[in-house]
Amino acid sequence: MTTEVPLPLFYKAPELLSLAAHGAWRLRDGDAAFAAETAFVPIVASEIAAAVSSYPVVFANGDAQPIVVTGIEQANLFVDEGRWAEDAYVPAYVRRYPFGFIATVNPEGFALAIDTASSRLQQEGQEGMPLFENGEPSAFTRQALNFCDAFQADAAMTRAFTDALREQDLLIDQRADVVLPDGARRGVEGFQIVDADKFAKLGDAVVLEWHRKGWLALVHFHLASLQRFQALLVRRAARQTVAQLSQHGAMGTPSDEFAIEKA
Repeated sequence: MTTEVPLPLFYKAPELLSLAAHGAWRLRDGDAAFAAETAFVPIVASEIAAAVSSYPVVFANGDAQPIVVTGIEQANLFVDEGRWAEDAYVPAYVRRYPFGFIATVNPEGFALAIDTASSRLQQEGQEGMPLFENGEPSAFTRQALNFCDAFQADAAMTRAFTDALREQDLLIDQRADVVLPDGARRGVEGFQIVDADKFAKLGDAVVLEWHRKGWLALVHFHLASLQRFQALLVRRAARQTVAQLSQHGAMGTPSDEFAIEKA
């Protein structure tokens, strides 16, 4: 009996990109509608400094993958009518889609893939950017390859950072609870944060090593970003107000309440 491996976030039908299968395919311009129903997006360590100005940055349970929280429920508060909010950082994971990497037989090897389920792809015609030209990957495809290659390299460095967090036993389970104006409760769970008390007690040798690697700053950015949960509620309330005004002409909504606590 085989166990089906879950697909990466957003990807529904990824295939290794090849001239034989995709030689005539083109990629049209598109929007971020594919990300409209996700409450989180993975990021790499090099993005944390930029991401904290827009999102809470936390770590996924299990593999400690850094993620940005984009919504309280299964809705991305930063995507409206297919457009990502102009005032927010757009994660590289979103910007690379529908391209991505698939692991090859070589344990350290990856090959460029594309999500064939993307609505931006067309298998014939002249609209959009060609994936191949004259029997070779087009300049557009080579640019996508370079972007994904840089993302993969950053992912390897990110694993070193999160492995170090776990080795020092710094990650603790958390959940974020929200009380909505109607009294309903919603929660964001399945994530971890750095234990600030344990972090403050790291040994001098570890502190020096992490300072040299830039990891101390990443932890400080992460801890400061937890204040952004409240900003998520403000964004949610603003969206709800707009929806009510458009449907019923209602005025405003009461503020939501937010609390973060150990799971």
